[in-house]
Amino acid sequence: MTGIIELDAFLFGIISAVSLPLGALIALKWTPKPKVLASMMAIGAGALLAALTIDLVAVSVEKGHFYPLAIGMITGGLFFVLLDKIVNSKGGFLRKTATILTHITAKQTSRQKKLFKQLSKVKFFHNLTPSKAQLIIPYLHRYLYRQGKIMVHEGDPGDLFFIIESGGAIVMDDTNNSVVNLLKPDDTYGIVELMTGISHNYNVVVKEDMHVWVINKESLDRIILLNPTLAKEIKALVTDKIHLLEVTQEIPLKKAEAWYSEALDHFVERKTTITQSDVNEEVTEHGNPSLAIWLGIMLDGIPESIVIGSSLLLHPTMSLSLLAGLFISNFPEALSSSVGMKKQNMSNPKIIMMWTSIMIVTGIGAFFGNVLFENVSPMAFALVDGMAAGAMLTMIAETMLPEAFHIGGSVTGLSALAGFLATLLFKVIGG
Repeated sequence: MTGIIELDAFLFGIISAVSLPLGALIALKWTPKPKVLASMMAIGAGALLAALTIDLVAVSVEKGHFYPLAIGMITGGLFFVLLDKIVNSKGGFLRKTATILTHITAKQTSRQKKLFKQLSKVKFFHNLTPSKAQLIIPYLHRYLYRQGKIMVHEGDPGDLFFIIESGGAIVMDDTNNSVVNLLKPDDTYGIVELMTGISHNYNVVVKEDMHVWVINKESLDRIILLNPTLAKEIKALVTDKIHLLEVTQEIPLKKAEAWYSEALDHFVERKTTITQSDVNEEVTEHGNPSLAIWLGIMLDGIPESIVIGSSLLLHPTMSLSLLAGLFISNFPEALSSSVGMKKQNMSNPKIIMMWTSIMIVTGIGAFFGNVLFENVSPMAFALVDGMAAGAMLTMIAETMLPEAFHIGGSVTGLSALAGFLATLLFKVIGG
C-alpha cells in the first residue's frame, strides 16, 4: 500500500475493524429479526474460524512449529478466560447477549446453591431428606421488596413462607408499636403460619431492599399431592410439631453442613427464563458499566490486531482471507452488541464512539504487532500467533456461537459453514 510496513499494518488494522462502527451505525437505524441476527453472528464466527485456521494455525504447522503453536494457543485461551472473568466482574459481560446469558445463568445457579445453604438452617426443610427438599425448590420464586414497603400485613392469611436472601426487614407489633424481630439474610418468616393456616400477627416492614424466596401454600399442597412419600414425611413433621412450636430455629452447625453437603449431591440446576428485568437489574447493580463494556470489546479485538501486524512480517502483502475473515466477523459482533446497548439505554453517540475507538485501537495494535515482533525467531513467532489464535478460538466458542444459537437455533450451523466457505473463497481468490 504505502511501502512503509508499519503504516501498512496500521491501515490494514483499520480496514479490518471499520466494520465495527459500520455495524453500530446500522444498529441505530435497524434492528434485525432474531434469526437474521443469529445467521449474521454465525457467519462471522465461521469466517473468523476459517481465517485463524488458514492464516495462523496451518502456516505454523506447515513450518514444523506445532509445539510452540500449541503452547501459545493454550496460553492465549487461558489468558483470555482470565481477563474475560475480570472484565465481566466489573460489568463487561453486558457487551454481548451471550456473555449476559452466561453471567446471569451462573448467578442463578449460585443463588440456587445458596438457597440450599439457607434451607439447611430451616427446621422444616432440615427435617426433610435433601432429595425430598429438592422437589420443593422449583416452586420457590424470587421476589424483590423495596425499602419502606410492607411485606406482610397483620391479619394476612398464612399462605406464604419467606426465605430472606439479602436485605432486611422489621417485624412490628402495631398494637403496642414495638419491634418484635429483625429479619436479616438467611432468616425465614412464615413457616408456622404456612403449616398451621393461622393468620399473621404482625406487620413486616422492609428496612432495606430485600430479595426473598417465597413458596405459597397452594404450591406446597400440590407438591404433597404429587409426591406421596414426601407427603408422609411432612405429615410426620406436622404431627411431631417440634419444628413448628419451637421459638428458636437454630440448627447445630455440623448438622446443617451435613444436610447441605448431601443436598448438593441431589442438586439439579433449575433452568429459568432470563428476562429484560434480570438484565436491567444487572445494569443497575453495576452502575455505569460503559468502561467495562469497552474493555470487554477491546479484549475481543486485541488478538486480531496483533495477528494483522505480525502477518505482514511473514508475507509481502496482507492475506486477503485473513482481512476478509476479520472484517466479516466484526460487523455482526458490533451490530448485535449495539442492539443490546440500545436496550440498556446507552446513548447513540456513546455507542458510536465506543466502536470507533476500538477500530482505532485495532489499527494501533496492528502497528505495534508489526514493530514488536519484527526480529523474533520463527518459533517465537509461532508462539505469538498461537496465543492470538487460542484467544480468538476461545472467544468464538464462548461468545459468538453460543449467542447465535441462543438467538436463532438451527440457522447457526449452516450460517457458520457459509462464513467459513466465504473466507476460504477469499483465500482462493487472493492466493
